[in-house]
Amino acid sequence: MTSSSDEKILLAQVGAAHGIKGEVRVKPFGDDPLSFADYGKLETLDGSRKFKVKRARVQKTVVVTKFEGVNTRNEAEALNGVKLYIPRERLPQIEEADEFYHYDLLGLKAVDAQGEVLGTVVALPNFGAGDLIEIAPKSGAALLLPFTKEVVPEIDLEAGQVTVILPLGFLEDGEREPDADI
Repeated sequence: MTSSSDEKILLAQVGAAHGIKGEVRVKPFGDDPLSFADYGKLETLDGSRKFKVKRARVQKTVVVTKFEGVNTRNEAEALNGVKLYIPRERLPQIEEADEFYHYDLLGLKAVDAQGEVLGTVVALPNFGAGDLIEIAPKSGAALLLPFTKEVVPEIDLEAGQVTVILPLGFLEDGEREPDADI
């Protein structure tokens, strides 16, 4: 898979202002909550605004961050909701064969063990209990499966596909729960 120079990776999103000196709460989207500050200036998707992290500290589930040039609560409040990106080429190269960035899986074809197309990878959410893989089929509801070696045993970035082994009975209609009497 080739990377174009204008691809951007979402690293974090600015939340509410914190205090009166221009700090904001930032929600990071990486394994290391402070890693968004390691890639140089962050920018908006269109590149029209750039932000340099002056300092950042973890506080509960957010990172309290001070950006250069943001010095008042009003300036900080104006950033609420801003998504922070970096160009794809700033991410380190992956050297291990079985490692990848989630971003690189988006848009790949999902096939079963026989090579039949199940759909397209559209998301890799994590709601707190582990990574999931969301596959959009050509018709019907999206498939949401555990993103484990058992369910996704092969990722072939060169071929542009992932192999998915559906859990036994996953696509079968099961017995419905009786309607609860209220």
